[in-house]
Amino acid sequence: MSNQELRVLGRDVEECCPALLTAPLAEDQATELAKVFKALGDPIRLRLLSMIASRAGGEVCVCDLTPHFDLSQPTVSHHLKLLRQAGLIDCERRGTWVYYRLIPEMTDRLAGILTRPSGTPLPERAEARS
Repeated sequence: MSNQELRVLGRDVEECCPALLTAPLAEDQATELAKVFKALGDPIRLRLLSMIASRAGGEVCVCDLTPHFDLSQPTVSHHLKLLRQAGLIDCERRGTWVYYRLIPEMTDRLAGILTRPSGTPLPERAEARS
C-alpha cells in the first residue's frame, strides 16, 4: 500500500472529519483531505471521475475511457492510479482490461464535510456588517 493511499471505508464521517463549518479540522485531517482534493484538482482526473461515476452499471473499462482524452494510455492510467490512491475509485482486472468503479463512501464523506448543516445560518461577511 502506498504511503499516500487513504483508508476510510467503514468509518463514520463525523468520526474522522467534522463538517468544515461546524469545527476546525485537525492538522492530520486536513492533510488527509488535502490528498483527496489534490487528486480532484486536475481537470483530467475530475473528468475521469465523472465519467466513471456517471456510467450506467457503475463501472467502466479503461478501454472506454482512454479515447476521450488526447493523452497516451499510460498517462490516463497514471491519472486513474492517483484517483485510486486518493480512495475515490477502485478497480478490477478482467483479462487484459481493467474496470474502474466509484467508491461512494468517499464521495459521500466529501459531501458531508462540505455540506452546511441544515438550518445553520451562514456566517456574516465582514463587508456586509460595515
